[in-house]
Amino acid sequence: MSDDTGKIDITHHENQKRFVITLDGEAAGFASYVDGTDYRNFNHTVIKPEFRGRGLSTPLIKYALDDARANGIRIHDSCWAVSGFIKKNPEYEDLKK
Repeated sequence: MSDDTGKIDITHHENQKRFVITLDGEAAGFASYVDGTDYRNFNHTVIKPEFRGRGLSTPLIKYALDDARANGIRIHDSCWAVSGFIKKNPEYEDLKK
C-alpha cells in the first residue's frame, strides 16, 4: 500500500499478538490484542511519536479488523482507538461481541 505519506506495509505478527505498521520500511506502530475463548480483544494501539499526525492508525485498525472478519473472529474493543474507529465506520459494528 502506498499513498502520499509513503509506502505503508501492515503485517500480522501472530506470535506477538499484534499487527505492525511500517512506513518506508520503518516500524511506525502496532495494534495489540489478546485472544479469548471466542473473541479477540484489541487492547492497545500505538503510533510512535515521530509518525503521529499521518493517519496511520486508520489503515492499521482497518487491516486488523478485516483480518478478524476474514477469520470469523468476533472482537472486543477495549482500546479507545479501535472503539473510535468503529464509531466512525459502523460497517465494523457487527464484529463486536
